[in-house]
Amino acid sequence: MPVPRLYDAVIVGAGHNGLVAAAYLARAGRRVLVLERLDHTGGAAVSSQAFAGLDARLSRYSYLVSLLPRKIVRDLGLTFAVRKRDVSSYTPTERDGRSTGLLIAGSAARTREGLRQLTGSDREFQAWQRFYARTAQVAQRVFPTFTEPLPTRAQLRRQVADDHAWRMLFEEPIGVAVEEHFADDLVRGVVLTDALIGTFADAHDPSLRQNRCFLYHVIGGGTGDWDVPVGGMGALTDALARAAREAGAEIVTGREVTRIDTDGTHAEVTSAAVDGEATAAARHVLVNASPEALAALLGETPPPPAEGAQLKVNMLLKRLPRLRDPSVDPREAFAGTFHVSEGYEQLATAYMQAAAGRLPSAPPSEIYCHSLTDPSILGPDLAAAGYQTLTLFGLHTPARLFTHDHDAVREELLTSTLAQLDTHLAEPLADCLATDADGRPCIEAKTPLDLERELRLPGGNIFHRDLAFPYATEGSGRWGVETAHPNVLLCGAGAVRGGGVSGIPGHNAAMVVLNGAAP
Repeated sequence: MPVPRLYDAVIVGAGHNGLVAAAYLARAGRRVLVLERLDHTGGAAVSSQAFAGLDARLSRYSYLVSLLPRKIVRDLGLTFAVRKRDVSSYTPTERDGRSTGLLIAGSAARTREGLRQLTGSDREFQAWQRFYARTAQVAQRVFPTFTEPLPTRAQLRRQVADDHAWRMLFEEPIGVAVEEHFADDLVRGVVLTDALIGTFADAHDPSLRQNRCFLYHVIGGGTGDWDVPVGGMGALTDALARAAREAGAEIVTGREVTRIDTDGTHAEVTSAAVDGEATAAARHVLVNASPEALAALLGETPPPPAEGAQLKVNMLLKRLPRLRDPSVDPREAFAGTFHVSEGYEQLATAYMQAAAGRLPSAPPSEIYCHSLTDPSILGPDLAAAGYQTLTLFGLHTPARLFTHDHDAVREELLTSTLAQLDTHLAEPLADCLATDADGRPCIEAKTPLDLERELRLPGGNIFHRDLAFPYATEGSGRWGVETAHPNVLLCGAGAVRGGGVSGIPGHNAAMVVLNGAAP
């Protein structure tokens, strides 16, 4: 039997976090091997041609960048570009029997105008300014700590240096702060949505999982901005793979890791492919997979099961649909976040229905048109003809709802979700959908169980498990990536300060190796 080749680090999984770790370690002169189950790198952060015969490359799973620190981009010399979306959000509604909506724009003047037109006064605008001034201050003070050793809770509180902000984000359910600041139901709902993306919780959930989700959505880059990668998410992960390879890392696709054996100092990583089983010896193993998958590889007791709660829909349109609200250009409404059925009470009702085991009667969702910000994802002919992409992200649809008759439930949910959108359109969305080379409508929907099957996300949870507050707790380790085995590190989204497309767990796991905190 051949002696396994020895590496300084074997990285399990070539998603963006694994590639970040590989690039840092290889640039530091370490011998690095990356093993990926799929036949390509990128994991959930990929661009692909989703519809047959049409030159449109969609960010098929994850689709926006907020949490990726500039430090990582600079350190690794990444060559990719992002573009900022011009408009924050548009939320259609009916008031006094007429179609209208709330437009929250980039400038304070336009935001004031949008809130005044909806509510008739400046009260909500003033509350908006106060609320988001606090979250902006927290973002500026907290985000830089994400690429440093974990602070204690007391240290992070001192860093925030605002007792009111600390209370509303870290101690009380976010619903308390939303209700304290805002009076209008629609405004409350728009604010709350950042607490619910991929997270199944009520505004007043005592677990505060909604607070943690909100925090991660408003602190990215120290500003909370959400950017569109030029060329789609695959452009980012291609740049990471290129940086890792150019630094000397070996990246092998089509090999699934099946076992990790470690004595805390040395490890062996067993993988399988069509050409059989192989073993690599390593001083460190960095696992860019869920805590559940890590436990299986080590033969240990798995953590409590995770559950995702979202519907992801990709669409290609011949044109953007006209709106019932004639005062808003569809290009402006869809350029940012287009909220559907996301009033505060609507969100509460949808949560209660799903918690009771039923599909929401008015499924809430958010829609983005990335091709307005980055037309390069469309081929020249499609762009010239006015085609556009739409990405829909549905809330409050936990995996448990799909365990019986999955495909039928998915179709039912998709139909009712699009029906909610249609109530705000002046023409049916179906009339705007493109058709592929086989004459089929260009629309695909993915439930949490689809994501579990395709990407190994446990329960379809896009964060791998509930997000954690970004401070040290018992067992979290110094960087939030440590495990019970000194030379095995978790570098995926399930690490403390994981979740989202950030590269932060990959960076932090690499820092543990390079700083000598593990053997």
